[in-house]
Amino acid sequence: MTLEAIRYRSGSLQILNQLLLPHQTVYDEIRSVRGAPAIAIVGCLSLAVELRAGAGGDDPVTFIRESLCHLTSARPTAVNMGRAARELMEFAENESMEKNSEQLRESIRYGNTEQMEWGAKGTFTHSVITWIEEMLERDVNDNKKIGNYGAQHILSGVPRDSVTILTHCNTGSLATAGYGTALGVVRSLHALGRLKRMYCTETRPYNQGARLTAYEAVAEGFPATLITDSMAALTMRERGITAVVVGADRVVANGDTANKVGTYQLAITAKHHGIPFYVAAPSTSCDLSLESGRDIIIEVRPPEELTSINGVPIAAPGIEVWNPSFDVTPHQLITGGIITELGVFLPSELQAALTGRLTAL
Repeated sequence: MTLEAIRYRSGSLQILNQLLLPHQTVYDEIRSVRGAPAIAIVGCLSLAVELRAGAGGDDPVTFIRESLCHLTSARPTAVNMGRAARELMEFAENESMEKNSEQLRESIRYGNTEQMEWGAKGTFTHSVITWIEEMLERDVNDNKKIGNYGAQHILSGVPRDSVTILTHCNTGSLATAGYGTALGVVRSLHALGRLKRMYCTETRPYNQGARLTAYEAVAEGFPATLITDSMAALTMRERGITAVVVGADRVVANGDTANKVGTYQLAITAKHHGIPFYVAAPSTSCDLSLESGRDIIIEVRPPEELTSINGVPIAAPGIEVWNPSFDVTPHQLITGGIITELGVFLPSELQAALTGRLTAL
């Protein structure tokens, strides 16, 4: 991979400013939790940076809890941040019960030193930071498994030497710790020499497909073609699409899936053309506490995203705007399967396959 969305070194976190892509490649230094984008890994890594700098004073547990509540509230549709926050909070509380107050204060003193010397005994802060840093490695490994499982599943259903994939929004290295989910499947197919072409939608109104997915495709050398969102049906009919592969912000118990708005219409169109429709997502995006997609809170974004481009108005003044950032694809339309780091499952199989896994986390 030649692209990084996250650059983390012990005590330092830099995030690729994707608003400037594809014209500028700029990494911004993240110095506080409030400055970090509200996604699970970046949110938790920003917390690790603050803890390493000594934030939290004599009560690091309360600091962690309040920071995680702030991060979780920023993204109601995506489930990853909430799950990461719960797991991290549980770990921090268990760790704190094993340390007395003097040890917690000692961890802060360690955190304030310029050269980190944690000592053999370890400290509360060190344990929490280590837990967070391991998230980065887990995410990349899980994404590689998703890519490989998805590629093999798609290839098993076609007689052709190479396949053509249609995807939506951005689901690659720029959207994850590395490798990607749906774009990770494309990456694996390309590595196998089996990718004929990838088509990516522009993904209006924020153009993540045109700005980010296309940028990744060029950087990684994928054979790729950009289309407008309204060209998807024609592309499926005329361009020999083998499969549609998209990501997910949340997958619920019955297999309904929330993803970037425009995904639902792709699933309907794929079914009409008899093209397998896949959702690629780690198990951390699966929320078995919700019964169906009707229970998912859909984030509504500012009207300006739709009425202007780079601050230049393009819509008639005074027009009313509805700008939901996500839509829900019913499980009946996910005909290829849901690709996770554990394997590929039909929506009807997902809950049974993940129940034991998610309970253990």
